[in-house]
Amino acid sequence: MGVNPSITRSTMVAVVLLLAAPLAAAQQAAKIPRIGFLSHSSGPNPDTNAFRQGLRELGWIEGQTIAVEYRWTAGREKQLPEFVAELVRLKVDVIVTSSTLVAQAAKQGTTAIPIVATFVADPVGSGLVASLARPGGNITGLSTLAAELVAKRLEFLREVVPGLTRVGVLWNPDVFGERTIRNMLQQTEVAGRTLGVQVQFVEARRPDDFERAFSAMKKGRVGALLVFPSPMFFEARRGLVEHAAKSRLPAVYPWREGPEAGGLMSYATSLPEMYRRTATYVDKILKGAKPADLPVEQPTRSELVINVKTAAELGLSIPSSLLVRADQVIE
Repeated sequence: MGVNPSITRSTMVAVVLLLAAPLAAAQQAAKIPRIGFLSHSSGPNPDTNAFRQGLRELGWIEGQTIAVEYRWTAGREKQLPEFVAELVRLKVDVIVTSSTLVAQAAKQGTTAIPIVATFVADPVGSGLVASLARPGGNITGLSTLAAELVAKRLEFLREVVPGLTRVGVLWNPDVFGERTIRNMLQQTEVAGRTLGVQVQFVEARRPDDFERAFSAMKKGRVGALLVFPSPMFFEARRGLVEHAAKSRLPAVYPWREGPEAGGLMSYATSLPEMYRRTATYVDKILKGAKPADLPVEQPTRSELVINVKTAAELGLSIPSSLLVRADQVIE
């Protein structure tokens, strides 16, 4: 019996399509952009969720239209080059970093993959970009106003603590570049002189240093504490807040998570908002924009958060003029 040529051809076409379907699907999956997310944190947190939300708002759904390779340093800064090398081997399309140290490690690890640096105090002074307006190279992102906000934080402490004459300043020498930290120290001293307040700088490189640092401040008879930005301080903020409470030191923090953990107050840029904004940079780069052509964004506003419960525990009365200005009052 003869074979119908038309049936044979149809069958062959069907078989070819069936065989090609998995290959086409695999090729389609392979085209999903991949983001390398390198953070000093120990795992997912509200900032990570804000980044994901920002991506979703722009149409990037994790696991569907985009893949994210998370790497958490969790205090293992010495391993940063290894984390960066791993993301480079994975050929991610863009790397997102969470601090100056992480951004510098990423820059040293690749000049080809675009990098979006978040929460960087001084991108120019840290050697990450040529200028804020024209970054050049493969890095852009968002800057913070670390040095510029110091004077305001000191001013708030002076308003809250009656008769304040001496303030302890907790800082981590390993966080910023030499120029950045020099500017921050100088601006703190100038702000202190302007407000009639002496400042005592106390170093802490790891949580184990807190005990010694607070002991030094006690000996120095400081009446309040100003905390400099530091990824380590942020990760260890609960322990830091506990030490401040034990020492009965009113403290102002560089992130709202400080008073949320029981600290007195904070004056800072919103970290979740910065991470939402980070998603817009990722979106532009994945759509073809070059980091060199994307100006580094600076925050336009800062939030004042006050924990009145902590104030009461410290025997302090927050002036109504300050409460009115607060973006959030924690009862």
